[in-house]
Amino acid sequence: MASTGGDVSKQGGRPPEWVIKGKTIRQLIEELQTFENQELEVRISVDDGETFRCISLVTRKNRLGGHFCGLVNCESAI
Repeated sequence: MASTGGDVSKQGGRPPEWVIKGKTIRQLIEELQTFENQELEVRISVDDGETFRCISLVTRKNRLGGHFCGLVNCESAI
């Protein structure tokens, strides 16, 4: 599913599943491969697109009984 950005309407009082479920590594790679320019910098936002930060590290984590891949911004460490 392509990113839509902008308004995230709630269905039945809950955000749509694509908002809260997240993406697998495979899904993220497939979506990124749809970009014509593969040299674009990838940034991340955690405030609905108001600000964007670079991705400094890609990590592997095991927390709360679950494994996941984390995208980390390290600008605050400087």
